[in-house]
Amino acid sequence: MNVFEKVAFVGIKKYTLLDWSVNVLGSIKKPLYQQIIDDLKDKIMKGKFSPNDPFPTQIELAKLYGTSEITSRRALTELANEGLIYRIRGKGTFIHDKKTHLPKEETPPQLKRLFFIYKNVEVQSFNHRFYSDMFKGIQEVCQQNNVEFHLINIGETFDLPRCDDAGYIFLSVESDENYSKALTQWKKENKKIMTVHTFYPHLQIPYVVVDNYSGGFLATQHLLSFGHQRIGIVVTGNSLLEMSKEFTLRLQGYRQALLQNQIQFDPELVYVTEGEFESEEMGYKGLNHLMKLTNPPTAIFFTSDCKAVGAMRAASEMGLSIPDDISIVGYDDLVTSEYLMPGLTTINQNTYKVGKRAAEILLFEWDHTLSNGYLKDEIMPKLVVRGSTAEEAKFKMASK
Repeated sequence: MNVFEKVAFVGIKKYTLLDWSVNVLGSIKKPLYQQIIDDLKDKIMKGKFSPNDPFPTQIELAKLYGTSEITSRRALTELANEGLIYRIRGKGTFIHDKKTHLPKEETPPQLKRLFFIYKNVEVQSFNHRFYSDMFKGIQEVCQQNNVEFHLINIGETFDLPRCDDAGYIFLSVESDENYSKALTQWKKENKKIMTVHTFYPHLQIPYVVVDNYSGGFLATQHLLSFGHQRIGIVVTGNSLLEMSKEFTLRLQGYRQALLQNQIQFDPELVYVTEGEFESEEMGYKGLNHLMKLTNPPTAIFFTSDCKAVGAMRAASEMGLSIPDDISIVGYDDLVTSEYLMPGLTTINQNTYKVGKRAAEILLFEWDHTLSNGYLKDEIMPKLVVRGSTAEEAKFKMASK
């Protein structure tokens, strides 16, 4: 029996997914995850799933489509971002009822203000695209619903604005114990709070984060698709065992992409660089180190655009041509990255959607969240292909 003729059981529902292999695998012009998304959207739009029906899990979809879980996970994330499905922690994924899930039209928000709460962050840091795009997403939802939006620095006092009609989006800090204690207290006071950037599972506070694991996977898979086998990575941390959550996940995504392409992980190709803030110098040193190996990489994934820019300078000084001699991928999609020569292939963190979802959760989904377990969302980043990556030389010659 063809795997696509098997019956998938989800909750108490039963779906026979016939002929999906024809729909999905019939095209070779699109990546597999996009083919899966298109096929699922087609079935949803044609009413093969009823509103609020349970939807197959990423494990079930991976089996049905004969693909990896990370591919099915990306498909589910994109469908959720488009509002076709919704997820409830501990219960599963369900089909949105478009007739009842139009909060801006059906249920006006009770909140009048949204505050983005941070602690002692230098305001110029918010010029980084990660934050500026996020603020645009929050502001767009607020403007559409006549809700005020403000930034507040709580400093060391942890004093929130005293407003009964306010919701709070916290830029959380992993290593700050006082922050965790304050969030615990605010939750006890029934304040409408959620976090972005990182999260606290033990507190069961709603959160929206970027899927850094998939970001690392996408960057590496792009290089693998160009025939690169020796792919280096430059990541921030004190050691392989001591780095922040976001860089740990990017490294894990890198390793997963190698694994799925039957390429053995080589610790020699990992350069860990220390630093409190991202800098060009990190990438400069990273490229110099990796290119001096006995068997250097043909491509390198730099886990920030800042590092990638420094690497491009180092490559120029070494007489290396980008992308002919070395392909480079960054992470962040800084505004300047597309204007470099060559333009930098990178990962856009899609924080516009992070901000938009954070605002939507606070304004429209809070009661729903409290009654069904806390809500979380991971936003899929986007690969932005420019001129800094190309086919590996041997792969290019073999394809001719």
